[in-house]
Amino acid sequence: MIRVFVFSGLLLGSLASASASDLAPSLTSTYEAWRSAIINKNTAQWQRLTAPHRQAEVHNRLVSEKRPFPAAVFDLPAPPPSLQNLTCLHVSQKGSTAKAAYFGAIDFGVGGDPTQNLLVLSFVANQGRWNYDRAEFVNLAALPEVRKELAAGKLDYFKETPECQATGIVPPTPPRVPPAKYIAKVYVFCPGREVQVQINRVSRHKFSDDKEAELVMGGAKDGRNEVTFTAKPIRGGTGKEAMAVRVYLMSEIPGTKPIIAYEYEVQEGEPAKGFDSGHFILSPEIAAKLVR
Repeated sequence: MIRVFVFSGLLLGSLASASASDLAPSLTSTYEAWRSAIINKNTAQWQRLTAPHRQAEVHNRLVSEKRPFPAAVFDLPAPPPSLQNLTCLHVSQKGSTAKAAYFGAIDFGVGGDPTQNLLVLSFVANQGRWNYDRAEFVNLAALPEVRKELAAGKLDYFKETPECQATGIVPPTPPRVPPAKYIAKVYVFCPGREVQVQINRVSRHKFSDDKEAELVMGGAKDGRNEVTFTAKPIRGGTGKEAMAVRVYLMSEIPGTKPIIAYEYEVQEGEPAKGFDSGHFILSPEIAAKLVR
Protein backbone atom coordinates (compact mmCIF):
# COMPACT_ATOMS: atom_id res chain seq x y z
CA MET A 1 0.00 0.00 0.00
CA ILE A 2 1.16 3.52 -0.76
CA ARG A 3 0.75 6.02 2.04
CA VAL A 4 0.59 9.63 0.97
CA PHE A 5 2.47 12.46 2.68
CA VAL A 6 1.87 15.78 1.09
CA PHE A 7 4.76 18.13 2.16
CA SER A 8 2.26 20.56 0.97
CA GLY A 9 13.91 25.89 -17.40
CA LEU A 10 12.46 23.64 -19.97
CA LEU A 11 10.15 24.39 -22.88
CA LEU A 12 6.93 22.39 -22.83
CA GLY A 13 7.85 20.83 -26.19
CA SER A 14 11.08 19.60 -24.63
CA LEU A 15 9.16 18.27 -21.65
CA ALA A 16 6.95 16.19 -23.90
CA SER A 17 9.86 14.66 -25.79
CA ALA A 18 12.37 14.23 -22.97
CA SER A 19 13.70 10.71 -22.42
CA ALA A 20 13.75 9.09 -18.98
CA SER A 21 17.48 9.73 -18.69
CA ASP A 22 16.93 13.42 -19.46
CA LEU A 23 13.84 13.70 -17.30
CA ALA A 24 15.20 12.27 -14.04
CA PRO A 25 17.78 15.05 -13.42
CA SER A 26 15.18 17.72 -14.18
CA LEU A 27 12.64 16.26 -11.76
CA THR A 28 15.28 15.75 -9.09
CA SER A 29 16.43 19.34 -9.47
CA THR A 30 12.86 20.62 -9.23
CA TYR A 31 12.19 18.71 -6.03
CA GLU A 32 15.46 19.73 -4.37
CA ALA A 33 14.79 23.38 -5.22
CA TRP A 34 11.26 23.03 -3.83
CA ARG A 35 12.70 21.43 -0.68
CA SER A 36 15.14 24.33 -0.35
CA ALA A 37 12.22 26.76 -0.55
CA ILE A 38 10.53 24.94 2.35
CA ILE A 39 13.67 24.89 4.48
CA ASN A 40 14.51 28.54 3.78
CA LYS A 41 10.87 29.67 4.03
CA ASN A 42 11.08 31.28 0.61
CA THR A 43 7.47 32.03 -0.37
CA ALA A 44 8.24 33.23 -3.89
CA GLN A 45 10.29 30.14 -4.68
CA TRP A 46 7.65 27.85 -3.17
CA GLN A 47 4.97 29.44 -5.35
CA ARG A 48 7.14 29.18 -8.47
CA LEU A 49 7.91 25.48 -7.92
CA THR A 50 4.60 24.14 -6.56
CA ALA A 51 1.83 22.95 -8.87
CA PRO A 52 -1.05 25.48 -9.02
CA HIS A 53 -3.68 23.00 -7.82
CA ARG A 54 -1.48 22.01 -4.89
CA GLN A 55 -0.93 25.64 -3.93
CA ALA A 56 -4.70 26.21 -3.87
CA GLU A 57 -5.30 23.04 -1.84
CA VAL A 58 -2.65 24.00 0.72
CA HIS A 59 -4.07 27.53 0.94
CA ASN A 60 -7.60 26.25 1.47
CA ARG A 61 -6.59 23.75 4.13
CA LEU A 62 -4.56 26.25 6.12
CA VAL A 63 -7.09 29.09 6.10
CA SER A 64 -9.85 26.58 6.93
CA GLU A 65 -7.81 25.64 10.01
CA LYS A 66 -7.51 29.38 10.78
CA ARG A 67 -3.76 29.24 10.23
CA PRO A 68 -1.85 32.01 8.44
CA PHE A 69 -1.08 31.64 4.76
CA PRO A 70 1.61 31.48 3.46
CA ALA A 71 3.52 31.51 6.76
CA ALA A 72 2.04 28.18 7.92
CA VAL A 73 3.22 26.47 4.70
CA PHE A 74 6.65 26.24 6.28
CA ASP A 75 5.45 25.18 9.73
CA LEU A 76 6.43 21.51 9.44
CA PRO A 77 7.62 19.14 12.20
CA ALA A 78 10.58 18.13 10.02
CA PRO A 79 11.95 19.14 6.59
CA PRO A 80 11.02 17.06 3.54
CA PRO A 81 13.56 14.26 2.94
CA SER A 82 16.59 14.90 0.76
CA LEU A 83 17.22 12.84 -2.38
CA GLN A 84 20.98 13.09 -1.99
CA ASN A 85 21.57 9.49 -0.89
CA LEU A 86 18.70 7.95 -2.85
CA THR A 87 18.75 6.28 -6.27
CA CYS A 88 16.22 7.17 -8.96
CA LEU A 89 15.06 3.77 -10.24
CA HIS A 90 12.03 4.69 -12.31
CA VAL A 91 10.67 7.67 -14.22
CA SER A 92 7.27 7.84 -15.90
CA GLN A 93 5.82 10.64 -18.02
CA LYS A 94 2.42 10.97 -19.64
CA GLY A 95 1.34 14.26 -21.12
CA SER A 96 1.85 17.06 -18.62
CA THR A 97 2.43 14.73 -15.67
CA ALA A 98 5.46 12.81 -14.45
CA LYS A 99 6.49 10.57 -11.59
CA ALA A 100 9.92 9.60 -10.29
CA ALA A 101 10.62 6.79 -7.82
CA TYR A 102 13.63 6.95 -5.50
CA PHE A 103 14.99 4.01 -3.51
CA GLY A 104 17.15 4.07 -0.41
CA ALA A 105 17.24 5.01 3.27
CA ILE A 106 14.66 7.81 3.32
CA ASP A 107 15.31 10.13 6.25
CA PHE A 108 12.27 12.09 7.49
CA GLY A 109 14.31 13.66 10.27
CA VAL A 110 12.47 11.91 13.10
CA GLY A 111 15.44 9.94 14.41
CA GLY A 112 16.16 6.25 14.34
CA ASP A 113 17.88 4.32 11.59
CA PRO A 114 16.05 4.79 8.25
CA THR A 115 15.57 1.62 6.22
CA GLN A 116 15.42 1.21 2.46
CA ASN A 117 12.05 2.23 1.10
CA LEU A 118 10.55 4.07 -1.85
CA LEU A 119 9.71 7.72 -2.31
CA VAL A 120 7.50 8.41 -5.34
CA LEU A 121 7.35 12.07 -6.38
CA SER A 122 4.68 13.53 -8.65
CA PHE A 123 5.09 16.54 -10.93
CA VAL A 124 3.00 18.52 -13.41
CA ALA A 125 4.14 20.73 -16.27
CA ASN A 126 3.16 24.37 -15.82
CA GLN A 127 4.13 27.21 -18.16
CA GLY A 128 6.96 25.18 -19.63
CA ARG A 129 8.45 24.02 -16.31
CA TRP A 130 8.02 21.02 -14.07
CA ASN A 131 6.26 21.85 -10.81
CA TYR A 132 6.34 19.66 -7.73
CA ASP A 133 2.98 18.19 -6.71
CA ARG A 134 3.22 15.57 -3.97
CA ALA A 135 5.25 12.77 -2.39
CA GLU A 136 4.14 9.20 -1.74
CA PHE A 137 6.11 7.11 0.75
CA VAL A 138 6.07 3.36 0.12
CA ASN A 139 7.02 1.39 3.21
CA LEU A 140 8.61 -1.85 2.00
CA ALA A 141 8.68 -3.48 5.43
CA ALA A 142 5.67 -5.57 4.40
CA LEU A 143 7.23 -6.24 0.97
CA PRO A 144 10.65 -7.71 1.81
CA GLU A 145 10.94 -9.50 -1.55
CA VAL A 146 10.30 -6.25 -3.42
CA ARG A 147 12.95 -4.54 -1.32
CA LYS A 148 15.46 -7.25 -2.27
CA GLU A 149 14.55 -7.03 -5.94
CA LEU A 150 14.92 -3.27 -6.05
CA ALA A 151 18.24 -3.43 -4.23
CA ALA A 152 19.41 -5.91 -6.87
CA GLY A 153 18.25 -3.66 -9.71
CA LYS A 154 15.21 -5.72 -10.68
CA LEU A 155 12.47 -3.22 -11.48
CA ASP A 156 9.39 -5.36 -12.20
CA TYR A 157 7.60 -3.75 -9.26
CA PHE A 158 7.16 -0.49 -11.15
CA LYS A 159 5.51 -2.18 -14.12
CA GLU A 160 3.03 -3.87 -11.78
CA THR A 161 2.22 -0.80 -9.67
CA PRO A 162 -0.14 1.79 -11.22
CA GLU A 163 0.63 4.28 -8.45
CA CYS A 164 4.16 4.59 -9.85
CA GLN A 165 2.96 5.57 -13.32
CA ALA A 166 2.12 9.06 -14.49
CA THR A 167 -1.59 9.39 -15.26
CA GLY A 168 -1.60 12.24 -17.76
CA ILE A 169 -4.37 13.88 -15.72
CA VAL A 170 -3.59 17.27 -14.16
CA PRO A 171 -5.95 17.84 -11.21
CA PRO A 172 -8.15 20.92 -11.54
CA THR A 173 -7.24 23.93 -9.46
CA PRO A 174 -9.96 24.53 -6.86
CA PRO A 175 -11.16 28.05 -6.16
CA ARG A 176 -9.54 29.62 -3.13
CA VAL A 177 -11.79 29.91 -0.11
CA PRO A 178 -11.83 32.86 2.31
CA PRO A 179 -10.38 32.39 5.80
CA ALA A 180 -12.75 30.43 8.03
CA LYS A 181 -14.51 32.11 10.91
CA TYR A 182 -15.39 28.77 12.51
CA ILE A 183 -13.56 25.46 12.01
CA ALA A 184 -15.80 22.60 10.89
CA LYS A 185 -15.41 18.96 9.88
CA VAL A 186 -17.64 16.58 7.96
CA TYR A 187 -17.80 12.97 9.16
CA VAL A 188 -19.17 10.09 7.11
CA PHE A 189 -19.69 6.43 7.96
CA CYS A 190 -20.68 4.59 4.80
CA PRO A 191 -19.83 0.86 4.58
CA GLY A 192 -20.92 -0.49 1.21
CA ARG A 193 -21.67 2.96 -0.19
CA GLU A 194 -20.12 5.93 -1.93
CA VAL A 195 -21.19 9.20 -0.35
CA GLN A 196 -20.48 12.67 -1.70
CA VAL A 197 -21.10 15.68 0.52
CA GLN A 198 -21.12 19.38 -0.25
CA ILE A 199 -21.05 22.14 2.36
CA ASN A 200 -22.17 25.65 1.41
CA ARG A 201 -21.65 24.77 -2.27
CA VAL A 202 -17.91 25.20 -1.72
CA SER A 203 -16.46 22.30 0.26
CA ARG A 204 -16.78 19.02 -1.66
CA HIS A 205 -16.02 15.59 -0.18
CA LYS A 206 -16.12 12.01 -1.43
CA PHE A 207 -16.14 8.91 0.76
CA SER A 208 -16.23 5.30 -0.40
CA ASP A 209 -16.82 2.38 1.97
CA ASP A 210 -15.29 4.56 4.64
CA LYS A 211 -15.36 5.93 8.16
CA GLU A 212 -13.58 9.25 8.00
CA ALA A 213 -13.68 12.94 8.89
CA GLU A 214 -12.45 15.76 6.65
CA LEU A 215 -11.92 19.45 7.16
CA VAL A 216 -14.65 21.68 5.71
CA MET A 217 -13.02 24.09 3.27
CA GLY A 218 -13.93 27.64 4.23
CA GLY A 219 -15.32 26.45 7.54
CA ALA A 220 -18.81 27.24 8.81
CA LYS A 221 -20.39 30.67 8.69
CA ASP A 222 -22.81 32.66 10.80
CA GLY A 223 -26.43 31.88 10.13
CA ARG A 224 -27.60 29.34 7.58
CA ASN A 225 -25.17 26.67 6.32
CA GLU A 226 -26.23 24.33 3.52
CA VAL A 227 -25.48 20.59 3.46
CA THR A 228 -26.25 18.27 0.55
CA PHE A 229 -25.22 14.67 -0.02
CA THR A 230 -25.69 11.81 -2.45
CA ALA A 231 -25.32 8.12 -1.58
CA LYS A 232 -25.18 5.05 -3.78
CA PRO A 233 -24.25 1.39 -3.25
CA ILE A 234 -20.85 0.23 -4.46
CA ARG A 235 -19.76 -3.20 -5.59
CA GLY A 236 -20.07 -5.61 -2.68
CA GLY A 237 -22.58 -3.45 -0.84
CA THR A 238 -26.08 -4.62 -0.02
CA GLY A 239 -27.77 -1.24 0.33
CA LYS A 240 -28.82 -2.20 3.86
CA GLU A 241 -25.72 -1.04 5.72
CA ALA A 242 -25.86 1.61 8.42
CA MET A 243 -24.87 5.10 7.37
CA ALA A 244 -24.14 8.47 8.99
CA VAL A 245 -23.35 11.97 7.76
CA ARG A 246 -22.49 14.63 10.34
CA VAL A 247 -21.04 18.12 10.41
CA TYR A 248 -19.11 19.00 13.55
CA LEU A 249 -18.24 22.50 14.70
CA MET A 250 -14.83 22.50 16.33
CA SER A 251 -14.44 24.75 19.35
CA GLU A 252 -11.27 26.74 19.95
CA ILE A 253 -12.13 27.06 23.63
CA PRO A 254 -10.14 24.54 25.71
CA GLY A 255 -12.28 21.79 27.19
CA THR A 256 -15.22 22.36 24.86
CA LYS A 257 -16.26 19.31 22.84
CA PRO A 258 -17.14 19.48 19.14
CA ILE A 259 -20.77 20.38 18.48
CA ILE A 260 -22.89 18.28 16.10
CA ALA A 261 -24.50 20.89 13.85
CA TYR A 262 -26.00 18.53 11.26
CA GLU A 263 -26.74 14.80 11.34
CA TYR A 264 -28.30 12.24 9.03
CA GLU A 265 -28.22 8.67 10.28
CA VAL A 266 -29.80 5.34 9.41
CA GLN A 267 -29.44 2.05 11.22
CA GLU A 268 -28.58 -1.23 9.53
CA GLY A 269 -31.51 -2.53 7.52
CA GLU A 270 -33.23 0.85 7.30
CA PRO A 271 -33.68 2.55 3.92
CA ALA A 272 -31.17 5.31 3.19
CA LYS A 273 -31.78 8.37 1.07
CA GLY A 274 -29.93 8.56 -2.21
CA PHE A 275 -29.99 12.35 -1.99
CA ASP A 276 -30.72 14.87 0.71
CA SER A 277 -30.48 18.63 1.04
CA GLY A 278 -30.51 20.21 4.46
CA HIS A 279 -28.98 22.96 6.55
CA PHE A 280 -27.99 24.03 10.02
CA ILE A 281 -28.08 27.42 11.71
CA LEU A 282 -24.97 28.73 13.45
CA SER A 283 -26.54 31.06 15.99
CA PRO A 284 -24.78 33.63 18.23
CA GLU A 285 -25.36 31.23 21.14
CA ILE A 286 -23.49 28.44 19.31
CA ALA A 287 -20.79 30.85 18.12
CA ALA A 288 -20.08 31.80 21.75
CA LYS A 289 -19.12 28.16 22.38
CA LEU A 290 -16.70 28.06 19.46
CA VAL A 291 -14.50 31.13 19.83
CA ARG A 292 -13.61 33.41 22.69
